[in-house]
Amino acid sequence: MGLRTGELPDFPWDTLVPFAEKARAYPGGIVDLSVGTPIDPTPPVIREALAGASDSPGYPTTHGTLELREAVVDWFARRRGVRGLDPAAVLPTLGSKELVAWLPSLLGLGAGDVVVHPACAYPTYDVGARLAGAVPVAVDAVAGLLAAGSGASADAVRLVWLNSPGNPDGRVLSIDELRAVVDAARAVARRTGRRVVVASDECYAELAWDEPWVSAGVPSILDPRVTGGDLTGLLAVYSLSKQSNVAGYRSAFVAGDPDLVAELLEVRKHAGMIVPGPVQAATAAGLRDDDHVAEQRERYRVRRAVLRSALEQAGYVVDGSHAGLYLWVRPEGGGQDCWATVADLASLGILVAPGSFYGPAAAGHVRIALTASDERVREAAARLTGA
Repeated sequence: MGLRTGELPDFPWDTLVPFAEKARAYPGGIVDLSVGTPIDPTPPVIREALAGASDSPGYPTTHGTLELREAVVDWFARRRGVRGLDPAAVLPTLGSKELVAWLPSLLGLGAGDVVVHPACAYPTYDVGARLAGAVPVAVDAVAGLLAAGSGASADAVRLVWLNSPGNPDGRVLSIDELRAVVDAARAVARRTGRRVVVASDECYAELAWDEPWVSAGVPSILDPRVTGGDLTGLLAVYSLSKQSNVAGYRSAFVAGDPDLVAELLEVRKHAGMIVPGPVQAATAAGLRDDDHVAEQRERYRVRRAVLRSALEQAGYVVDGSHAGLYLWVRPEGGGQDCWATVADLASLGILVAPGSFYGPAAAGHVRIALTASDERVREAAARLTGA
């Protein structure tokens, strides 16, 4: 059965157009903090690798070069505490969004299957389930859902999406929280004899702001303290878009369970879902260089501090936001619908994203991105504080 247009939600960003027009009319113009698209230069080490691989007349492999896959393995060991990953269990993807959108379909999910995702979440988790004809279920207490089946039959769950650090709220899941979900998913699989995949979207893992995550690092679903040394049914998704300012390259990968990755690889071969060769080379170079990531993190740290201070002076509260590229904001006292807050800030020429884009549970907040130049961030702060 083909997907009917009415089965997908409206594209949410179109509804921001009137508020963008209002913000543009403000003296000094708009400060656009709505979309988390990088604006800083792509690091030379990545651009040089891309240029060096630009003589690329032949087809690249869907699995990616061994150089790229080994760079991913080394990065996981060096930056995420995940050692011994098999290079064969790594697969480059055309950005992380396409993998999020198509994973339920690639896994063969369909009618009657349930895809669980966070209650406050990037909308593509929901869309991906619908594209496959599966049922999306938004819930934060995933381990409890899988154990009790409250709100949906636990036995119907085939895919669980985790997002840590979370978009939009910056929530970080601890080792214990990750392990509880993995254990519960495996219990369902044993009981039903059917596979339950846990996929963790970890694209903001290099952008931790609060302890213990700054010192200890953001845990991965592939961490041995989570997995018990067994990667069965587990996938980690990562993108270089934010850490390396290469959103335009569509540079990302998925890694984890070797059998799952092999299954995804086989389908993607047939579908022609291949990352261009020069992008593979650039990705490998980016993963092997930590200096540019530290430099970019510092840029965001400064912008975050300026914005947070100004927002709090202006009577707003920043909730969560322990890691990631956004501040999760509401007026003091709460109770105001997110669209009213969007309008309030647009009247100052500042455009932000309403929490309702991320589910009903998020309707009291707005998401404010750190992706504006230092000058525009200072301008936003001045407007908020009247300075």
